[in-house]
Amino acid sequence: MEEHRVEKDVSNAGEGQPQLRRRLGVLNAVSINMSNMIGIGPFITVPIIIATMGGPQSLISWFAGAILAIVDGLVISELGAALPGSGGTYVFLRDSYGRERWGRLMAWLFAWEFLFFGTLEIASGTIGMTQYLTFLWKGLALHPWAMKLIAAGIAITAMLSLYRRIHDIAKLMIVLWITMLATTGWVIVSGLVKMNLHLALSFPHGAFSLSLSFLIGLGNGTVVVIYNFLGYYQVCYLGDEVKQPERTIPYAVILSILAVTVIDFLISFGLISVVPWREMIRPGTPANLAVASVFMSRIYGNWAAILFTAMILFTAFASIFALMLGYSRIPFAAARDGLFFRWFDKLHPQGEFPNRSLVLVGVLAACASFFNLGEIITGLVVARVLVQFIGHTIGLFVLRRRKPAVRLPFKMWLYPLPAILALIGWIYVFFSPILGPEGWRYLVYAFSTIGSGIVLYFVLASKRREWPYEPARTAKTGGP
Repeated sequence: MEEHRVEKDVSNAGEGQPQLRRRLGVLNAVSINMSNMIGIGPFITVPIIIATMGGPQSLISWFAGAILAIVDGLVISELGAALPGSGGTYVFLRDSYGRERWGRLMAWLFAWEFLFFGTLEIASGTIGMTQYLTFLWKGLALHPWAMKLIAAGIAITAMLSLYRRIHDIAKLMIVLWITMLATTGWVIVSGLVKMNLHLALSFPHGAFSLSLSFLIGLGNGTVVVIYNFLGYYQVCYLGDEVKQPERTIPYAVILSILAVTVIDFLISFGLISVVPWREMIRPGTPANLAVASVFMSRIYGNWAAILFTAMILFTAFASIFALMLGYSRIPFAAARDGLFFRWFDKLHPQGEFPNRSLVLVGVLAACASFFNLGEIITGLVVARVLVQFIGHTIGLFVLRRRKPAVRLPFKMWLYPLPAILALIGWIYVFFSPILGPEGWRYLVYAFSTIGSGIVLYFVLASKRREWPYEPARTAKTGGP
């Protein structure tokens, strides 16, 4: 029966072969999620969020994004507890829609689209690191290509750092997580002590007048906020390496979202209470490129700004590290199922990690580091909404209805209301950037990646004589 294959423990490697092992507990899972979620995100996106609505009223986007993350987090928690496995969303889509029919197509589309959005997400961190390097390395901002090359080098460095056992990485992630908490805590405490409410709440005229432009601005702000929340599901990509996934995954997802909501909002409010928001949104200024460093220099002086910039760079690298760790499991999981190139269906013989898949992700992230940050953030969110977020939410409905035999160790509260709210929220997030200036580019990007993936799937399926060109093996597997 398919439901039995869904719940298998680890990799299907034979006895004596390298295998993925369950070594990650709740603390490890939360540290991986939060390191990925926070990273450099709030330190590079506050000026972008403020610019979406032209004033501090843009901070309400944090609450809109938090609500969407929480309801989607409940969907992820239910799926992650029921279908733990390497690949996370890939596994959710494959098993909820049915392994031998539509699940093959959905899982393939996710693995294909991942190449276009997952590596962009990693690249956003490498680009953010180079922006903060301009505060330490005076004159670097005058050499855009040098910044791009440095960002690509950071991606390669992260890839090489991950070339080791998951047990060693879990210990390192705890250290990186503690550093991240110290970095964000310093900003929050400093902002609360030096807070200037008059400066923080200097709203422009008509800031809260309800109109189409207000809703579009709120939607665009929410897109950037969602970028900051991306990663609350990161531990799901390591599902074969999590101890007691039915308990660990829901705890990690929900705790991470709640903690990051509080941390990121306090950081954002603290920054605009010290650094004028009108200064932040002017492109190319120090407050635009490295707002947190400017924040520290105005409170404590240059020594604090230099120290804090170094801490941000360390925290940002932790985020890149966590992202690449989780995302390197996606091509491996797809290859193991025969939905990706078989060459990636290998574990390192000594380290027991998907080394070939890791190299693919690292190289693609290095290539993506040559793009513009603002476009990357919007593009990576829009590109993944239809297949990943809307796809797994609908997949939960399908799983509950068509596969009642699958055990659900965690069930969301007030089902189906959170799932319905998640669907509405993702549709709003998808269309908001498209309604803005030149928004058609994001629409083209999203549908071209999906369309090319569908065409390629059917070409490969025809060549291999797989579904839909041959009858699905549902009678043998017990699928839908």
